[in-house]
Parts: sequence; structure tokens; C-alpha cells
Amino acid sequence: MKKGILILAGVFAMTVMSCKDNAAEKVKEENVEIAADRDAKNADYPVMTFTKTEHDFGTINEGDVVEHKFAFTNTGKAPLVIVSAKGSCGCTVPEWPKDPIAPGATGEMLVKFNSNGKPNQQAKQVTITANTEAGKEILKIKAMVTPKAKPVSGTPVSE
Repeated sequence: MKKGILILAGVFAMTVMSCKDNAAEKVKEENVEIAADRDAKNADYPVMTFTKTEHDFGTINEGDVVEHKFAFTNTGKAPLVIVSAKGSCGCTVPEWPKDPIAPGATGEMLVKFNSNGKPNQQAKQVTITANTEAGKEILKIKAMVTPKAKPVSGTPVSE
């Protein structure tokens, strides 16, 4: 009995689905042209062109806080809006312009790196979310962090 009900439900569902009109036939040609024109106008994206996208701080001491300014130019045809910028960990903190950058205008992205608790070779990145065509841009920093000298522990030797 249960199999019969399932078979009937399946046949009913297939019948209902096969009776639907073809959705492609309902699209109006004038709407397709309007959408194509709109999409052509949206092809003018801002472009973040950096003077460099990587920076090496060299050798620094653990606990040092270092920073670097990444300069960029909007070489696109629309205003550049940076939505957010995030470091790959809490030790890497970016600061960016909050106002739109006009086409041809320049800006700076300040990246601070706190090396406290980060000994040895470090490589971090900043992911920028903006209204560029890709939507994401990446900046990279690296440093060789000299570890702090560990205090000698133990009891003093007495004579």
C-alpha cells in the first residue's frame, strides 16, 4: 500500500512539473537589451594600482611595532571605495582611506605589524575588499624577528 502511494505521488509530481511553461519564452527582448546596456556601463571599474604589493621589514627585534605605507593610484574609470581591510592575524593591522578615491587620485594603506610573541620568520598578508572588478586585493609583508633573550632560571650556586 505504501509503495503504491509513493508511486502515485511520484507520477503526480512529474506530471505537475512537466506541465510548466518554458520560462525562456517569457523573457521580453527589450528587457534583454536594457540589461545588456546596464552591464556595459558597469564594466567601468576602479583599479587599485600599487607601487608595490610586498614589503620586507628585514630583521627586527621581537616586540618591535613596525609600519609601512603602501601607496596606490585609482587607475580605473570609477571612484574607488575600500570597504574593509583585514590582516591575516591580530598582529597585522591595516588603516585605509574611508572616503572614495576618484579616478586618477592616489591614496595610502598603512600596515602595522606587532612582532610581540612572533619570533623567527614571519609572513603576513592584508586582504582588501573594494569595489574593484576582482573585489579583493592582497598586500604582503614579511620580517625576520629576532627572539627575545630568555631569562636564565634556576637557583644560584652558593659556596
